[in-house]
Amino acid sequence: MSRSFDDLVDEADAAPVEGWDFSWLDGRATEARPSWGYQRLMSERLAAASAALDVQTGGGEVLAEAAELPPTMVATESWPPNVAKATALLHPRGAVVVADPDEPPLPFAGAAFDLVTSRHPATVWWSEIARVLAPGGTYFAQHVGPASVFELVEFFLGPQPEARRARHPDDESAGARAAGLEVVEVRTERLRTEFFDVGAVVYFLRKVIWMVPGFTVERYRDRLRELHDRITAEGPFVAYASRTLIEARKPERA
Repeated sequence: MSRSFDDLVDEADAAPVEGWDFSWLDGRATEARPSWGYQRLMSERLAAASAALDVQTGGGEVLAEAAELPPTMVATESWPPNVAKATALLHPRGAVVVADPDEPPLPFAGAAFDLVTSRHPATVWWSEIARVLAPGGTYFAQHVGPASVFELVEFFLGPQPEARRARHPDDESAGARAAGLEVVEVRTERLRTEFFDVGAVVYFLRKVIWMVPGFTVERYRDRLRELHDRITAEGPFVAYASRTLIEARKPERA
């Protein structure tokens, strides 16, 4: 017997959403993974670094999976529940977590790191990344790409033609170059995403807060009910996530 709308929504609205672990969605939503394997590639670069910075580390889950961390490893995070979670996860690995508002300047001296990493940063401050990188240092990251999961965003907000251009890899590459970095590689893929019940949508939008700004169950209850009826009648709600792999290097000499 299928679960009721109220049951699904109430459960998802009460679920904790700190950290960057999406295991609550197991069996309720799926997202294809990029072919390049960011975790593995990041781990390889961390193993070869002497001092590294992971920007907007979330709950530290991605960084903590690295097989080897460099002698100096620092992570930044702005959301207090994530700062606490990342600290508990990363301190045993010898990494320091710094509470940072995700706005310039980064709280580090210039040329402090030979590697800066980030997975799904909400904002990218290219001039600050360039400043804290040592000459010859690398920025290696997986960004959320343009119009990611916009089928879902536009279900709630209506057409967003201007927002669809945001995070375009051409624009991000231009930003990196304007900050004095050399773009080594850029790859983008679109990845099929499925939501099997309305509770999965509620949880996702509560956790990824920039998708539908100001999202609450009460504010969007009518639209959520429409979505529940649609999934019940037609099957999973399908959207497409967008991911960009980007590697940029600071020249040895200005």
